[in-house]
Amino acid sequence: MELSTQHSALSTITVAHSPDADDIFMYYAVKFGWVTPPVPFENLALDIETLNEAAIEGLYDVTAISFALYPKIRDDYALLRTAVSFGEGYGPKLIKKKGVRLRKNFKVALSGRHTTNAMLFRIAYPEARIVYKNFLEIEEAVLSGEVHAGVLIHESILDFDESLEVEREIWDIWQELSGGGLPLPLGGMALRRSMPLHRAIAVEKALVKAVDVANRHRPLLAKMLLERDLVRIDAKTLDTYLDLYANDKSVTMDATQMRALDTLFRIGYEHGFYECPIEAEDFLIPWEYEEARNG
Repeated sequence: MELSTQHSALSTITVAHSPDADDIFMYYAVKFGWVTPPVPFENLALDIETLNEAAIEGLYDVTAISFALYPKIRDDYALLRTAVSFGEGYGPKLIKKKGVRLRKNFKVALSGRHTTNAMLFRIAYPEARIVYKNFLEIEEAVLSGEVHAGVLIHESILDFDESLEVEREIWDIWQELSGGGLPLPLGGMALRRSMPLHRAIAVEKALVKAVDVANRHRPLLAKMLLERDLVRIDAKTLDTYLDLYANDKSVTMDATQMRALDTLFRIGYEHGFYECPIEAEDFLIPWEYEEARNG
């Protein structure tokens, strides 16, 4: 992979993330001053599909993305190792009203064209009629009858109306497509390639440290987020959600997660979503450059 090796003047870096609890949690170690970034950070919270579309346009320096989008922006963004979300036996849920039988061409609400769950859903249900909505509107669309079903993401997987039931777990679709044994890659972060390489390394290391510090001081940070009304959920739900998506395995991708990501990219290529197959390791920021530069 190539990033710029040119130096540039000190400037503020925009870190765009989703408003869901795990992204808020992982970023606020920086916001609260527990980690000092190499250059000033400013943050922006937008829904994940808005961030995916913004990444296609190259709008933000560092941005949260759905992993399924990455092969489409690989020329403009490097893939970060940190602030990753993987499902381990869980993930987005396809829900419907209880007792309803879905036809092959059922109408479904998804959280965005470029999301990981959308790609896996489209492979599993090629005849479904899809509408795309903000993830906060999907449950109501099912309840109102606007759509027959919807895929819930983020905190909504933990608490939805009792008149609804799970038709299928996206996790189960992933297991069938991947052959089983790997976590479900959902989302991560990407960094603009035009950023000078030495700065890109420093920014990524600061974010790795922020996620690690947030995770190690989880009770205090969660309490501060709740007291300031920075998350949409109560303390119990927040604790459950962070168990799922902001944990030790969020700090930096391990070998198993990398294999899962490569498998996702292979599945997407085989089903016509990408123009060529890629492997995640080829698109990470090369930290060894800094070691050679300082050695």
